[in-house]
Amino acid sequence: MENLWRLIFTFILFFHGVIHLMGFAKAFGYGHITQLTKDISKPAGIIWLMTAILFLAAAIQFIIRKDIWWITGLAAIILSQIMIVISWQDASFGTYVNFLVLTVAILFMGNYFFESGFKKDVLENLKRNHSVNSGLLTESDIQPLPFPVKRYLKYAGVLNTPKLNNVHIVFTGQMRGKGRGFMEFTSEQYNFFDEPARLFFMKGKMFGITVPGYHKYTRGTAIMDIRLFGLFPIVKQSGTVMNKTETVTLFNDMCLMAPASLIDKRIKWQEIDSNTVKASFTNHDIGISAILYFNDEGQLINFISDDRTEINDMKQYPFSTPVSAYKNVNGINVMSHGEAVYQYPDEKFTYGKFNLEKIEYNTE
Repeated sequence: MENLWRLIFTFILFFHGVIHLMGFAKAFGYGHITQLTKDISKPAGIIWLMTAILFLAAAIQFIIRKDIWWITGLAAIILSQIMIVISWQDASFGTYVNFLVLTVAILFMGNYFFESGFKKDVLENLKRNHSVNSGLLTESDIQPLPFPVKRYLKYAGVLNTPKLNNVHIVFTGQMRGKGRGFMEFTSEQYNFFDEPARLFFMKGKMFGITVPGYHKYTRGTAIMDIRLFGLFPIVKQSGTVMNKTETVTLFNDMCLMAPASLIDKRIKWQEIDSNTVKASFTNHDIGISAILYFNDEGQLINFISDDRTEINDMKQYPFSTPVSAYKNVNGINVMSHGEAVYQYPDEKFTYGKFNLEKIEYNTE
């Protein structure tokens, strides 16, 4: 569905651009242009040509999914409308097309500026976080950890690699709310470990429309902001419940996606058996805990916490993230497919499926 309307709108941009060539042709005497009854000067003809080029460029940018296509489109609309007003008797119908293009451009502009807030936060944190930790993660760093965690870090291959400042992760997958079908999503996130932070930007697909959402967790404070076209609020949550919930999510990321971060002094460990540990993590006076389950190979295969709230009904249920696959990325063994699950009283509900597309450590 999305591809269909993209093709239709691309055709509108392209065809609207081509029509503007008539003004150029009329001004320079190319062909017999009867649709335009008024004479057009050569300077005006050049503007008609520039407008056509801008619309054609916007069409190309749109179909190849360049986020800045709307800038080109707005420039084209401005020039087009000026020329339409000058030739109103012959070209007034073009105003309707310009209004359509303007509407779509504004919606995409909303998405662009909404995501720009996420990118600004990332840059600020990267600047602060740059080279906070130095040196390599060594055997002595992991000695205080319980046996299953040490084995996990050795399996992951993080010994003798640089200590972590941050991680950059890209996921694709599916998400849903209770009683709803799955929607496809892509996400990009940055996690920081000196002053724990998680910046998670997701683009979901509903009926072919992109619905962006931003989960921001910094200094123990969390905000979830989901907006249609980046303009119209759908969900906005904050407060103490969100702060604790996102602290669980942050710690879950540390365990699954950034095993080298598990030397953090804010984590307290309790070994249960050779494949199970309890971890307690405190950040800005927010304390959460989880049980981590490992297999004999050393892989972390599940994470279960009772401290995460299901935001849809504001109730706490056991939250887990079972892992079904690992892969090696630049020498590090890391989770490649996992799920997010709530254990409701009457059923186990999988609300998220995550596929790792990209992961980078210590980005600058």
